[in-house]
Amino acid sequence: MHDSAGLLPPPGSDIAVIGACGGIGSDIVQKLVAAGCKVVAVDLERSLNEAPSAAAHSIAFDGRDEKSIHQMTQQLRQVMPRLDGLVIACGFAGQRMPITEWSVQAIDEVITGNLRLTTLCLRALVPLLRHGGPASVVLITSDMAFIPQPGYAPYVAAKAGLIAMGQSVAREVAPSVRINFVSPGAVDTPFLRGGRGRTVDPDAPLRFDMAQYLKQVPLARLAVAEDVTGPVLFLLGSGASYMTGNVLHVSGGAYMG
Repeated sequence: MHDSAGLLPPPGSDIAVIGACGGIGSDIVQKLVAAGCKVVAVDLERSLNEAPSAAAHSIAFDGRDEKSIHQMTQQLRQVMPRLDGLVIACGFAGQRMPITEWSVQAIDEVITGNLRLTTLCLRALVPLLRHGGPASVVLITSDMAFIPQPGYAPYVAAKAGLIAMGQSVAREVAPSVRINFVSPGAVDTPFLRGGRGRTVDPDAPLRFDMAQYLKQVPLARLAVAEDVTGPVLFLLGSGASYMTGNVLHVSGGAYMG
């Protein structure tokens, strides 16, 4: 698949996708492979077993564990000594609860599984990205960071913090590495019921009232994974070569900031 307009990363690009087995992550991997990129899929071992990736290589890790992140980095370095691209699409929101009902443990789990994980992964992988050539990082955040919903305070804080952290790092690693963000609204993936890799009842109710949500979406439909993948691929490609620290909102117009 050739893309002269720079809307895709060049064929042969070495790209790691962390959170590669989620609804969004797996679609990103499939599209990158179809574009001729060399992809390493990184996710929980359970997720890799439940949803094998289309990537040529897979690495199991637990992003909550600093030692596991180090081991993943060493394995990745053996397969790809340098990275042209990195996508981090991990995270979970936890149960919807009033702030007074959130336990310290539950708050720590959400912060760890979103903000801390992404920060530690960036810390570990920046050396593979800083090789003198153009490299691009795309972090998946959430429009809940911009339209906070009641009951998800720790998740909202984690995703907002992820953007601030990533923008800080973007200033550090420029001009050789660009860091941008894709910020979806609700997307029709397993995440809406808890997320792949976690104990999730497939018949569990959605996190929100679908009819009420769609009233706030000018495009009047729920997003699918492919709606998010397109902007991710664009940010990885040369068409976004003058962008860093930017947030692309993919929420059907629900957020227009």
